[in-house]
Amino acid sequence: MRATFTLGRITGVRIGVHWSVLLIFGIITFGLAQGQFPHVAPGHAPLVYWAAGLGTAVVFFASLLAHELAHAVVARRNGVVVDDIVLWLLGGVARLKSEASSPTAELRIAGVGPLVSLLLGGLFLLGTWLLALASAPGLVVEVAAWLAGINLLLAVFNALPAAPLDGGRLLRAFLWWRTGDRLRATAGATGAGRVLGWLLMVLGLVVFMRGGGLGGLWLALIGWFLIAAATAEGRQAQLRGVLAGVPVRDAMTRDPLTVPAVLTVAGLLADPRYRYRHSAFPVSGVDGAPVGLVTLDGARQVPPERTGAVTVGEVMVPLSRTTVAGPDDSLADLLPRMESGAEHRVLVMDQGRVVGILSLSDVSRTVTWLMGAAPRR
Repeated sequence: MRATFTLGRITGVRIGVHWSVLLIFGIITFGLAQGQFPHVAPGHAPLVYWAAGLGTAVVFFASLLAHELAHAVVARRNGVVVDDIVLWLLGGVARLKSEASSPTAELRIAGVGPLVSLLLGGLFLLGTWLLALASAPGLVVEVAAWLAGINLLLAVFNALPAAPLDGGRLLRAFLWWRTGDRLRATAGATGAGRVLGWLLMVLGLVVFMRGGGLGGLWLALIGWFLIAAATAEGRQAQLRGVLAGVPVRDAMTRDPLTVPAVLTVAGLLADPRYRYRHSAFPVSGVDGAPVGLVTLDGARQVPPERTGAVTVGEVMVPLSRTTVAGPDDSLADLLPRMESGAEHRVLVMDQGRVVGILSLSDVSRTVTWLMGAAPRR
């Protein structure tokens, strides 16, 4: 899951937002402003309800961010590098560049998120009680009560023992500790995730058919997400098992052709060296240092009449938004950060120089070769 735009950094961790956040943000704001708040605290102007709904949605997403930041902070303290945090449709995710080194570290990293949500829920619950004692306006009390309930629900739901939820990570830590096999532990946690997902989908459809409306469909959507995410995580775990101990240099395309940033798009598209072999190329600056990645698809988006005036440097993906790895890095650890598409190629750099480029198809070929070369029993 890649961020559509970046909000900034907190404690050194990049915070991104996926476009789907706008959808759930709008649903929460609309539902509170037009449904719950007018029902439980009548008598206010519509603008007041909208302001309360908007403010509540903002605080809710701040709570989600606190949940994910807790994962990131504890992960770094346990020697796991954090790539970034992305908020999206169904919550948030802290993307880690590597896995925990032990079941104990996994337990700490996974367990802190639900604990933070539980703490926030308790604080909002205390605030609700104090506001009620102080005879605060009913709308203010309802805002605090809703935030208490949603954070407590978030803590309980995330603690369910099914991947990719935090509870699934806790289950994996336990199974890893019992069996000593991280791959088997991951298989158990992802299997539990698929079972929970199917249960939620069936329950959601039953609720919908019995007149539960959008609540049933939302439950089914969460179930579908759990099934898809658990299945993807299980496949990645299998791949990581196959790729264990394999360095990036064994899968990358070595010494890729580099495009000067000052070259025009017309020159890029006309040069046969760039047209036929690959779909993405590293881009070098005036001093020869890498500055980004250009894709042929991106270059072709430039209107034909402007290709002679627009340079590669203007249409490239900058280095700050490109995944970079070293030739001796673990291919298994890099895999979770890789995505399909030419714009997501990994630049392999050594001492500031591009020595290779890596795509998911390169990884796939490596996996195929490794599995074919494995001794038959």
